[in-house]
Amino acid sequence: MNKTRKSGLLRSGIITASATFLSRILGMVRDIAIASVLGANLSADIFFFANRIPNFFRRLFAEGAFAQSFVPVMTKTKQQGSESELKDLIAKSAGTLGGIVLGITILGMLLSPVLTALFGWGWFQAHLNGEADGVKFEQASVLLRITFPYLFFITLTALTSSVLNVFGRFGVPAITPCILNLTLIAFVLLIAPHTGEPNKVLAYGMVVGGILQLLFQLPFVFNLKLITRPKWGWKHPGVSTIRKLMIPAVIGVSASQLNLFINTVLASFLATGAISYLYYSDRLLEFPIGIFAVAISTVILPALSHVDIRTQKKRYRNTLDWGVRLVLLLGIPSMCGMIALREPMLRVIFMRGAFTEENVLLSSASLLASVSGLCAIMLVRVLVQGFAALQDTRTPVRCSITSIVFNIVFNLIFIVPLGYVGLALSTALAAYVNAGMLLYYLWKKDIYIISRHTLLFIARLAVSGAVMCLCIRYTSPDFTEWTTMSTMTAIVYLAGFIAAGAVIYGVMIVLLGVRPRTLKL
Repeated sequence: MNKTRKSGLLRSGIITASATFLSRILGMVRDIAIASVLGANLSADIFFFANRIPNFFRRLFAEGAFAQSFVPVMTKTKQQGSESELKDLIAKSAGTLGGIVLGITILGMLLSPVLTALFGWGWFQAHLNGEADGVKFEQASVLLRITFPYLFFITLTALTSSVLNVFGRFGVPAITPCILNLTLIAFVLLIAPHTGEPNKVLAYGMVVGGILQLLFQLPFVFNLKLITRPKWGWKHPGVSTIRKLMIPAVIGVSASQLNLFINTVLASFLATGAISYLYYSDRLLEFPIGIFAVAISTVILPALSHVDIRTQKKRYRNTLDWGVRLVLLLGIPSMCGMIALREPMLRVIFMRGAFTEENVLLSSASLLASVSGLCAIMLVRVLVQGFAALQDTRTPVRCSITSIVFNIVFNLIFIVPLGYVGLALSTALAAYVNAGMLLYYLWKKDIYIISRHTLLFIARLAVSGAVMCLCIRYTSPDFTEWTTMSTMTAIVYLAGFIAAGAVIYGVMIVLLGVRPRTLKL
């Protein structure tokens, strides 16, 4: 790989990570606003349930399976085909995907009570038995009908994002989620206080945000002069290839989402607040995943797709190895830092309005369980790209199915003694199963094996992260002191401990021999 390609890949990663960082900051502000009006009660459980279902399908059809399948095919057409062939592929892909998802969206709206019963079985049973929790089923059905159109608009946004990524325009897709976050913040601040149903206001805000995200990207795509009228193209060669890759990839790239949905079904049988506690802890995980793992996996897929593994196997392995090193360099301190500062983080971010001290403690329990799987979740994001670039979507399917089975087994083991915390722990353990199997098949297929150099690098990171975690955990004030601080004082303290943790981690990895050249391809 020449110097231009190396610097371009790193620069793309920095641009994407920076834009994503801004998006995640706004996402955190959005969650703070939502927590202040919904808290962790019945209204919050219902909104998060109605929010999760269209987002689940989004990850299946848009950001996950479609992006994994479309980018390699479009990259090949861009390299080997004519401009007219490229335009035709984009038009047929947009028309076919858009038509299918539009049908799914309409069905989802019509069948919202069925979907609510399927994914909220505990609520449905309460509804049938005339119990108090039956109101959750009724209200969730209404909210799901409102939120489902978001799927259509965000899927088209994912398509335009993929086109921009193939042409190296990583910044615009990375910053696009800011539009949704700003929209929801505006709905919370300007509309929700004037209505008795804030969760319904937020449901409408989701759809408006989805429309605005698509409108934001369209001018940048039009500037490429490749967009023509969408057409149905089920039998188009490129669309056919995407379809064949996408069908197994629906499972292959969405194991963690399927696991989360299994958790949602089981959480519907638990006490009010369980879904909310899982949501708030999951949102903190999304911060490092969204900034680091998504950014690295996004830029590494086009880079791997440009490599012919038959003649450039070493370059392919080096690129994937670089992704593994970088994602763990950032993932390990993120995991250790959240373990050490889980209560202070939740206190500073969410404890206001309807979100109480008790909510913080209950959410911190699920956060501890969830964050233990952070590195595995981030690693899966990168390893899957090693198969996607070779248009191998079947192997990740095997890994995903196995991890889903393990998640169910873990759920059955842990849900009785640990409740919702057991659900979070099961997802974390299943992520390690998924990552381990991906590594095994990469080795078995002679595609990639973690180098001895990288294993030593990971060991140094693990020791550094553990030292940082212990230092921060045992010097931080106890939770009662955090709750008596003013919000501004707590923010200052938390920022100080995060900065101290970063310094400790940085000093430790340098003392253990990690150098900047380690991060080079």
